[in-house]
Amino acid sequence: MKLLVTGAGGQLGVDLVAHAVSLGDDVVGLDKAALDITDPVAVRELLVATRPDAVINAAAYTAVDACETNEALAFAVNADAVGHLSAACELVDAHFVHVSTDYVFDGTLDRPYREDDATNPQSVYGKSKLAGEHAAGDAAAVVRTSWVCGEHGNNMVKLVLRLAADPGQALAFVDDQRGHPTFVADLAPALRRLAADRRIGIHHVTNQGAVSWYEFVREILTVAGHDPGRVEPIATADLDPPRPAPRPANSVLENAVWRAAGLPMLRDFRAPLAELVARLAL
Repeated sequence: MKLLVTGAGGQLGVDLVAHAVSLGDDVVGLDKAALDITDPVAVRELLVATRPDAVINAAAYTAVDACETNEALAFAVNADAVGHLSAACELVDAHFVHVSTDYVFDGTLDRPYREDDATNPQSVYGKSKLAGEHAAGDAAAVVRTSWVCGEHGNNMVKLVLRLAADPGQALAFVDDQRGHPTFVADLAPALRRLAADRRIGIHHVTNQGAVSWYEFVREILTVAGHDPGRVEPIATADLDPPRPAPRPANSVLENAVWRAAGLPMLRDFRAPLAELVARLAL
C-alpha cells in the first residue's frame, strides 16, 4: 500500500510511519514543515503528485487549553484542513482515515460512549474536532480515541515519570475524570488496518481498561518501580489554577463498531504501558 501520513513528526505519526514501513508499505510521512494542511492548494497538489492509496491524518492542534484563546487556529487545523484532505483524497481515489477524540462528548453519560451516541463538545478543541469529523465526509473512517501516550511527544506517562524522579515532588491527580489510556504502539496498527481495509464510518478505538487519571498515575508509578502511594486523588473542581478548557468527566469509549466487525480488540492498557516505561528507561 502507498500510504501518506500527515502529522508524521508527532507522537502518533512517528509510530504510524514506522509501523507501516515495517509492513512493507511505501510511506510518505509529512510533518507540518513539509505540508501545510491548512493550504488547500498545497494539499491537492501533493496528493495529485503522490497519488497514495490511503491517507491517515494524524495532524491536529491538540493544545486543549490553548484552543480556548486560539479558536481560529483550532478550526483551521482540526476542521478546515480535514476538509481539504478529504476533497483531495476523493480526487485521487485515496481512502481517508481521520483521527478524532473523546472530547466530542460532554462526558455526562453514565456508561461508555458508543459511536452513535449524541455529541456535545464543551471546549473549543472538542468543537473543532467534531467539525473535523463532519468535514472528513461519509467515505472516510473517523477514529475517536482517548488519553494517547507514546514514546514520542508529550503525554501523561512522560510527565509522571519526570515528576516521580524528584522524591520531594508532591503528586496529585484528578479522580473524577475516567477514560481509556491508549498507546500509539497499538493504535498505529489499528489505523493502518482501517486504511488497508478501506473501512468507513466512525470507530472508537482505544486500549482496554477504564481508569481515572489518579488510578492511571498509580499504574504508571507501580510499573516504573515507584511507590503508588505518593499520588493523592483530588477533584477537578480543586485544581489550582483551574484548567481553561472543560474536560469530559466520562471519556470511556465503547469500541462497539470495531468489535462488531470482528477486529481484534486492543490490549489492556497495562501491557503497552509496561513496554513504554521499559523503552523510556533505556
